[in-house]
This record gives sequence, C-alpha cells and structure tokens, in this order.
Amino acid sequence: MTEPVLLSATWSREPAGAASAQVNYVLIETKPATVTATVDAPPINFCLVLDRSGSMAGPKIQNLKQAVSELIGGLRPQDVVSIVLFDDTLQVLVPARQADDLPALQNAVERIAEQGGTAMSLGLEAGLAELQKFQSAGMVGRLLLLTDGQTWGDEEKCRDLAAKIGALGVPITALGLGDEWNETLLDDLAAASGGQSDYIADPDQITTYFQQTLQTAQTTTIQNARIMLRLLPGVTPRAVYRVTPAIANLGYKPIGEREVTVSLGEIPADGASILVDLMLPEREPGTYRIAQAELQYDAPGQAVTGAKLKIDIPLSFSADPKAGVINPPIMNTVEKVTAFKLQTRALSEAEAGNVSGATQKLRAAATRLLDLGEADLAQKMEQSADQLEAGGQINAADQKAMRYATRKLTQKLEE
Repeated sequence: MTEPVLLSATWSREPAGAASAQVNYVLIETKPATVTATVDAPPINFCLVLDRSGSMAGPKIQNLKQAVSELIGGLRPQDVVSIVLFDDTLQVLVPARQADDLPALQNAVERIAEQGGTAMSLGLEAGLAELQKFQSAGMVGRLLLLTDGQTWGDEEKCRDLAAKIGALGVPITALGLGDEWNETLLDDLAAASGGQSDYIADPDQITTYFQQTLQTAQTTTIQNARIMLRLLPGVTPRAVYRVTPAIANLGYKPIGEREVTVSLGEIPADGASILVDLMLPEREPGTYRIAQAELQYDAPGQAVTGAKLKIDIPLSFSADPKAGVINPPIMNTVEKVTAFKLQTRALSEAEAGNVSGATQKLRAAATRLLDLGEADLAQKMEQSADQLEAGGQINAADQKAMRYATRKLTQKLEE
C-alpha cells in the first residue's frame, strides 16, 4: 500500500563540526502524497459562528453576508453546514443540515442583520452542539468564528468550549475583523482546538478569508497528525516551531529521557513543517543517526486510522570546521522564525511596560525583515519602536498587523 503522506528532514548545516558542541536546525516536512480533488475529498461538517453585534453595521455586515453566501455556494451536497449568530443573544440561523438545498440556505443568509452587544460563548456553545449532530471519523470538521469586538466576562468559558470543540476533532478558524477584538483570546481559541487565528483589516477581505478556510477544509486528507522524535544520547531539543502553514511556537512534550512529541493536527494539501532547534554534542568524525522521526496520523478518506511513518535523520560530522555547507532555504526559514520570536517578545515587553526591551527587539526584528526583503513590515516595526520611545503606545491596528504578518512569513518558504 502506498503511504498517503510523505515525510522528509533537512539540516541547516552539514557536515557539522566534530570538535565541539553546537546548535543545528532540522526542518521536518510532511505533506499528502497526492492532492485530492475537492469532489473526492471527505465530506466536511462546517459551522459558521458569526458576530452580528451592533458594531457590525454597514459594510461589515454586507460583506459578511456576501462571504457566507459565496461559501455556501462552494459546498457540495454531501457537506454539512450550520450557521450560528451571536450578539448578547443567540440565534441558530441554520441548524446543522446537508448542503443539498442551496436556495433555502441562501435565503437564510439574507436574514442576517446586526443588533445588540457581544457574548461569544453563546455562539461557541451553540456551534459545538450543531457540530455534534453530524461529526464522525469520516468527516473533516471546521468551525469558522468571526468577530469584530470584545466579549466581556465569558473569556474562560470561551476557552473551555474551544477545548471541547478541539476534542471533537474540529479545529477553529478564528478571524478578527477590524481593530477592537481581543487577539489573545482568539489565539487561545485557535490553539486549544488545533486551528488558526488571523486578522482581517478590511471588510472587503472577508470573502477571501472565508474562501481560504473552505478550500483548506475541503482539501484536507490527513488529520490528527503528530510527530515523535527519538533522539541520540546527548542531543538536546531547545525549541520546536511550526513554520508552515504559519509560524507558531509548538513547544514539545517530553515523553521519555530522549523522546519528545509535537502535535500538528491537520496537514493541509500543501503540507506542514516544523523547525527543530537542537544542541548537538561533540562527536568523532563520521555519520550518525541523530534522531528518528515518527509521524502518526489518520487519513479518513482512505479509512486509515493510527498510521505510522518513520524516517531516520542522519548527520555527518567533520574534523574540518570549515567543511560545513549552509542550506540557504533552511537558514532563510530560521531568520523568519527569529523575526517572529523577536516581535512576539517585543509586544510582550511593551505590554509589561518595558519600553527599552520592546524597542530593542522591534528594531532587531526590523533588521532581519529588511534582510528578508520585507521592507513594509520592517518599517512598521521601526515606527512602532519610535512611538514607544516618544512615550506613546503601539496602536491596535499596527499591533495586530505585526503579530499576524510575521506568522505568515514562511508562506513564502519557496523563496
């Protein structure tokens, strides 16, 4: 049987120097062996949980209705859809049902109208209930959450609900519209469910983000993926970052003296990858198996559950310290991850009131971004550093732009 997924590993530098302990990076990449046509992909269970509070009036609500209408038009009859609206009340506009009557669904969308305040937990709780009606091992589940404002007093309940939605096997795509929403909360909801969060600056972009979410759901064939690394004695993991489809600090769970595991969740059609930062011990010249990577996954469309794929990760060591050859694409990825880490720490420092630390990290990130050709983002970070030094604060729009733009740097990995 042909494996439905591919797995590979590439070092940032090889051979390594044999004379002393050193840091090296390994990029571990995985992707489906074939791209499944949408018509042949497993059915999806798609729930939209949408903020219809009063702040959504005008272009926001009109663009939202258009985005929902176009998303429904892209569903297949075997797909399941539900639509939940929340303000400070709740309306299940479309209870979970198969998408086999598009006119009826489109008519329901036309009834969306703004009103009231914001109570996100109401929407998430109803969304979970609608997903539970159809979710099964043979389906790809997705909850798309869109909000443009703060929810008050129910943040912990939202986090608890996100964990329950994730336990159902459904990742949350959490989208914040405009500048007034809580990015920490949306990031937490996405992380708790194995999903993604993102920033929509302009209502005109809502349709694009909805279509991207639908396309990803409809082309997902690999689910519940995780990677276990078994390391050679003396090899120490320092950090693990997901680099595609977006940068995130995954951390890792030690499960033994020399074993760690990281969760990948779904693997999209164009693949997913992690960057592992390793401290390597001094070695005699030669080639050694530094680690073994084991990918565990489900492929529901092929009735595959709990499959495993293993590869060895060897590395050569040389007595000549100048023999090492740098892999430019991998080091380019390392620089993008470093820029992400710097801006993340900078925003944390700014929130804590450490202006000196925040400005230093923002300018260090800007320098790396300039080297990477990201001039606009570098300029935004320099301007934010200037604002902090002048006694001001980073405005909400710039803060969100920096946070989410640096996550997407590796979407240009091929460069």
